[in-house]
Amino acid sequence: MARVAVPPVPLHRVPTPADWDSCAAVMSRHGRTFWFASRFLPPEKRRAAQAVYAFCRIGDDIVDRAASGAATTDVRAALDRWKREVDRPAHPVAIAFNAVRATYGIPREAVLDLFVGLEMDLAPDRFSTWSALETYCYHVAGTVGLLIAPVLGCRDDRALVHAIQLGNAMQLTNILRDVAEDAALGRLYLPLEDLGRFGVDPETVLAGQPAGDFRGLMRFEIARARELYAASRAGIPALDFSGQLTTLASGRLYAQILTRIEEQEYDVFARRVHVSTAGKLRQLPAVVGALAATRFPALMRASSLPNPH
Repeated sequence: MARVAVPPVPLHRVPTPADWDSCAAVMSRHGRTFWFASRFLPPEKRRAAQAVYAFCRIGDDIVDRAASGAATTDVRAALDRWKREVDRPAHPVAIAFNAVRATYGIPREAVLDLFVGLEMDLAPDRFSTWSALETYCYHVAGTVGLLIAPVLGCRDDRALVHAIQLGNAMQLTNILRDVAEDAALGRLYLPLEDLGRFGVDPETVLAGQPAGDFRGLMRFEIARARELYAASRAGIPALDFSGQLTTLASGRLYAQILTRIEEQEYDVFARRVHVSTAGKLRQLPAVVGALAATRFPALMRASSLPNPH
């Protein structure tokens, strides 16, 4: 099944080199893992990926002002102004993003769904179930998968569900990494039904001293995130070569955050985990192996058979 045709996106202005540079600066400053993975893309697609990331990141930064004490009405007004940039771009990043949408056929609906998620963050609420949290993850991160999939060469709309899964996996990873940081802001994203299952009182999490089987809860959520990463890999064959390599790299590298959480005994309150550049480089052989398994599955299966001699 090929991609469904997307209504043409009007190109408002051809981006200047300075517009593209603005996007690259945002990604290099805030998205170290994605910056690293984007090195596998050819220049035109790399700058397109940087524009998608930068547009989404600026929306995140606007919403984060509310957590820093800015008046919600002011933040909402700023977010509304950024949303208007979707159809009437004037900001350098929005101009570049508009050009990417026009070039790669990125659907407007996915962009609007992203703004639904940003607006959810302006009035953060607790999530009773995984289903409710999954909906939130879709709006703030699964949508990013939909935005970037055409840039990565997605040729089959049936693979888009896997782009959403990867975005959701990354967002759940963020939530697990940032439990302490969010708690300090009075936010708790983990599903209340899961906390109840492991006897973890939400108020103790917010106080930075989780009671109950918090390690068991984190193990459970990490397993859920890894299931999403694994499921998302079914969409890799629908991408072009550089898209396959970039997606495998970004997924593999981001999932290493989960391993770092395990290595510090699930104590995300002790310090914020991160993956160093050296740690990322150590994952590259596994990324290449995964790429080979994707492109040459029969050959890889044959090479894994025991030698009869």
